[in-house]
Amino acid sequence: MAVATHAPAPAQAPAGELSGAEVAALYKAHLSRGRGKLGEMFGGHVEVSSAGSRVRTADGREFLNAGGYGVFLTGACHPRVVAAVERQIRTLPLSTRLLLEPSAARAAEALAGVCPEGLERVHFTGSGAEAVETALKLARSLGHRRVVATRGGYHGKTLGALSVTGKPLYQDPFLPLLPLVSHVAYGDLGALAAELGPDGSDAVVVLEPVQGEAGVVIPPDGYLGAVSELCRATGALFVLDEIQTGMGRLGAWWGADREGVSPDILLSGKSLGGGVMPVAAAVATPRVFAAFDRDPFIHTSTFSAAPVAMAAVEAAIAVIRDEDLTGRAAALGRVLLGRLADAVAGHCAHLVREVRGVGLLIGVEFHDAGAAGEFLLELLERRVVVNHSLNAHAVVRFTPPAVLTDAEADELSEAVEGAARALGRRFPPADHTTRSC
Repeated sequence: MAVATHAPAPAQAPAGELSGAEVAALYKAHLSRGRGKLGEMFGGHVEVSSAGSRVRTADGREFLNAGGYGVFLTGACHPRVVAAVERQIRTLPLSTRLLLEPSAARAAEALAGVCPEGLERVHFTGSGAEAVETALKLARSLGHRRVVATRGGYHGKTLGALSVTGKPLYQDPFLPLLPLVSHVAYGDLGALAAELGPDGSDAVVVLEPVQGEAGVVIPPDGYLGAVSELCRATGALFVLDEIQTGMGRLGAWWGADREGVSPDILLSGKSLGGGVMPVAAAVATPRVFAAFDRDPFIHTSTFSAAPVAMAAVEAAIAVIRDEDLTGRAAALGRVLLGRLADAVAGHCAHLVREVRGVGLLIGVEFHDAGAAGEFLLELLERRVVVNHSLNAHAVVRFTPPAVLTDAEADELSEAVEGAARALGRRFPPADHTTRSC
C-alpha cells in the first residue's frame, strides 16, 4: 500500500479558548439544546484546529478523523487548497455577480472535465441540499414533475430535498412536502420499473450509487447501468446523487464510473471543497440545462460560485488528480475493510450483522443502535472520530481521508481492534441473548 504524505500537525488552539462546558452552554442557549447535550454525551470535546487526518481539541488532544460525513477525502487544510483559497481571499473573495469572473469559469471547466461524458454544464451551490433542489427544478423545467426516489436514500433536508429523502423520521414534522413523490426499494430494478410504468417521460429518478446515510447500502452489480437503461427506455430523467460518494470516495472519481454510467444530472459536494470550503454542484447535459442557459436569472443564489469557493474546487480537483487519491482510496479501502471485518469477527461477531464498504466508505452494522453507539464511544476513547448513519442508527460509518498514511491506517486498525475487544467483553454472547445493548 502506497504511503501518503504526512500533513502538518494541527495548529495550537488560540489563547483564551472556551472550555467544553462553556461551548455546550452556548450551544444550548443559541444553537440547539439537543446538539449541546449530544456534544456532552460524546465527551464534551471542543475541536479547534485540524490538518490532514488529525483534529486537535482545546485541551491539546489529537484525534484521528475517520468521520466528517465524507467531507475530508483530501484531508483537512491540504496545503494546496489552503494556498489557493488564501490567494483568492486576498484578491476577490466575493464577486459583483454582474461582471464575468474567472475562478468560476476555471472551476466549472475543471469539474466538467472529470465528470462522465456528456455532463458539460455546471451550477454551483453552497450545500448538497441546494444541489438537489437545482436538479429537481431542472427536471421540472423539462416536464418531469413526478419524482421516484429510494427508501433509505438521503438527499438533504430543505423542502424539496427532504421530499426525496426516504426517511419518515425527518419528513413527518414538515408535511405536506412536494407532491407526486414516491419511494421504492433500493437495488430493486423491478420495483423501479413498476413505479415508472411504460411511459416515464413525466418522471425523474433520484438515487445514490451507494446509499451512505442508509448505512453504506451497496446495490447489486449492474444496478446503476440497468437504472440508466430503464430511464432511457421509458423517457425518465436520471439524477445520480454523488454528493457523498463522488470525488474519489469510492475509489473512482464517481460511483457512475464503476459501471460506465452517464446520468442526465450528477450531483457533487462534500469533498468538492477540498476539506476547506463548503460547496456543491449540479452538473448536467446541455439538453437538461437548457432552461438555465436561456435565462441565467431563473435560478440564482447570491453566493453561488463565490470565487473563494471556486478556488477550493479547482485546487481540490487538481490534488485528487495529481496525488492519485482515487487509487489511494481504492487500495486503502480494501485494506481497512479487511481489517475492520477481522477485528469484529475476532471480538464481537455476535453484536454485528455485517461489515461492508466500497473504497473509503465503510459501514459496520450492529444488531441494534445501542451497540453502535457504544462502539462509537469506544473509538472516541481511543481518539478516533467516526460517524453514525442518519438513516440507519445501527450503522457506524468510517469515511477516512485518502491522505491517511500507512502508520495512521495502522493506528485506526488498532483502535478498532481495541474498541471491538472492549465491546465484546462488556456484552458477551450470553448477555446479548437476554438484553439489548
